[in-house]
Amino acid sequence: MKPNPDADPYTPHSGDRRWSALHYDLRLGYRVATNRLDATATVTGRAAERLDRIVLDLHGLRVDRVDVDGARATKVSSSTHKLTVTPAEPVGGGAEFTVHVRYRGAPHPLRSPWGQIGWEELTDGVIVAAQPTGAPSWFPCNDRPDDKATYRFEVTAETGYDVVANGDLLGRERARAGTTWTYAVTEPMATYLATVQIGRYRTTTLHGAARATAAVGTLPTVTVHHPADMTAAVRTDFGRVPDMLALYADVFGPYPFSSYGIVVTDDELEIPLEAHGLAVFGRNHVDGAHGTDRLIAHELAHQWWGNSVTAARWRDIWLHEGFACYAEWLWSEHRGGDTADTLAERHRTGLLAGPQDLVVADPGAADMFDDRVYKRGALALHAVRRTFGDAAFTAGLRTITAAHRHGSVTSAAVYEAFATAAGVPVLAVRRVTGPWIDEPGVPALPDAGES
Repeated sequence: MKPNPDADPYTPHSGDRRWSALHYDLRLGYRVATNRLDATATVTGRAAERLDRIVLDLHGLRVDRVDVDGARATKVSSSTHKLTVTPAEPVGGGAEFTVHVRYRGAPHPLRSPWGQIGWEELTDGVIVAAQPTGAPSWFPCNDRPDDKATYRFEVTAETGYDVVANGDLLGRERARAGTTWTYAVTEPMATYLATVQIGRYRTTTLHGAARATAAVGTLPTVTVHHPADMTAAVRTDFGRVPDMLALYADVFGPYPFSSYGIVVTDDELEIPLEAHGLAVFGRNHVDGAHGTDRLIAHELAHQWWGNSVTAARWRDIWLHEGFACYAEWLWSEHRGGDTADTLAERHRTGLLAGPQDLVVADPGAADMFDDRVYKRGALALHAVRRTFGDAAFTAGLRTITAAHRHGSVTSAAVYEAFATAAGVPVLAVRRVTGPWIDEPGVPALPDAGES
């Protein structure tokens, strides 16, 4: 299938800008023992123009039936990446519509330039890590980071397994087919952040830093789902998360969701990952000695930067990773470890020792997760902080998270927020960030107060 010319150039086969999703209702029956999925998806959308065909992203699963607005589709065709549906009557521009898809199969991760992504079997369970284009491995969707919707998940798995998904747990009901877990996400969420985690888990609740003010908002209770033999190590390693939440709420603004959950899989994972309201770590990331505090801080920061405030296009991935990386430095500074100044100089020195051919503003699809995007993005933020001061820097951060809460953002909007907070023209901010974001070299950091 030819890529859509209006699609994100980093992911040209994903998404359709002729319509937007409003809500996904996913009902999944899954057998861990056989990797068998029997599911229905009801997608509520709004047409941006007249639709003679509705195109959804779906990969590797068999579709048994599709209805549009209650009437059986006239034609349904599947290709490698797409499900194309011809409704009995065209959908008018601006109209809402519903697509009901009944489908089944053995879900598996998608091969991509970024490795295997999407629904993946663990030794005894499931992990879903979909960034950036793995969501179609388990449900039909409009797979664009800027197309956010609310969700309802109803997942039935064999009794004995815990099911963790995004949002609030509405109920758990045991029946002959297994146990059904129901979750709801009431804040708009990007498709790549939707997740289901299945395993034999215990749940530990972490308490601390429970406070609510107008500036900070209400801090959520933190729940950790983990293998039974890891309770002590989990309490130690994640015991500081409530304090991290309090710090980030002070600096970034109120926590954007109603809950925060952490899953520790029994398997080892290459890297931790974030999802909307959740973070996932492998057994190897928990040592009972705070050995991965940096990673824990990073994944938590993504709740603000990436999950609530989401880049409209993948070329701006530094707005997720640079901000989360800088959050690591803020946590270190707050805990009395290395200061942000020290860490900035250390990582700048590391960049000088490596290739200097990457432009953060447009790293290219192959390099969008290159560590230089993370570190150079963080250094750009530190340069803004040193130039305009802590008060303007924090005010800018809080402006961004408030103005784009549960929405999309661009680099231009970020520069505008910092300029307004500092009382300077946008060009003054661009002069500071440009050498880090728009150019490939490694500049010197500005002195404090230098503009």
